Amino acid sequence: QVRMVESGGGSVQAGGSLRLSCAASGDSNGRYCRGWFREAPGKEREGVATIDIDDNHFYADSVKGRFTISKDNDKNTLDLQMNSLKPEDTAMYYCAAYSRGVASRCMSLQRGTYTYWGQGTQVTVSS
Repeated sequence: QVRMVESGGGSVQAGGSLRLSCAASGDSNGRYCRGWFREAPGKEREGVATIDIDDNHFYADSVKGRFTISKDNDKNTLDLQMNSLKPEDTAMYYCAAYSRGVASRCMSLQRGTYTYWGQGTQVTVSS
């Protein structure tokens, strides 16, 4: 079973940057697809970014051009570089994973697809 631990959250002013990191254990063979989600107060948890098996990146429209997802297979980490942050980016950010099936390409940003969740890291952007 995969376990994820997020780090790197904090408080910044609008226009600033933060880098989140997700350290995974129990996935040494790449058997899991992983992505980043966020949940703002009073809103549903939404997919932010993921990387597919061909290293293509997928982003929510609200973060395109500002956020960049990356992975380090040797360190088994999944990072999210967030630039030009806006107050509406304020949320708890979660790293999530699901077991990769034979035909899975790891393209999903749908919450229901993901089975395993980290504890989250808070990002607060002030205006």
